[in-house]
Amino acid sequence: MSLEENKAVVRRFIEAYNNRNLGLIDDFVAPDYIDHTNRVGREGLKQLFAMGLNAFPDWHETVEDITAEGDKVWVRLAYTGTHRGEFMGLAPTGKKITSKAVDIYRIVNGKLAEYWNVTDNVNILKQTGAIEITEKGKKLFPEDV
Repeated sequence: MSLEENKAVVRRFIEAYNNRNLGLIDDFVAPDYIDHTNRVGREGLKQLFAMGLNAFPDWHETVEDITAEGDKVWVRLAYTGTHRGEFMGLAPTGKKITSKAVDIYRIVNGKLAEYWNVTDNVNILKQTGAIEITEKGKKLFPEDV
């Protein structure tokens, strides 16, 4: 597949997730899919998506940048959502969150075969109230940067 075709697979996958078309996961994800971040396969991915959408029913991912090389696609994303369900043991807060992430997908025969992710989880946990940044932390990592 071409680089543009690989990027299109990832874009359609993100669009399906944004539209809550979780039934399409099997169409996009290879049966032997490996998620190196969450340590799950295709069935585990379905459970993660269901859990995430329960916690943040209005979750939306916006592609800010996408690039491809060989069989890999890198995506820089912006996330938004409202914490309306349990998340990592944290009761719903009703708080709106925003965050950033970088996803890397390996595409094989038009399907997602492998996945790596780096998400600003500290920012998400801070916005939901799960953690509080100390005064020293605020000095080291000012919010207006």
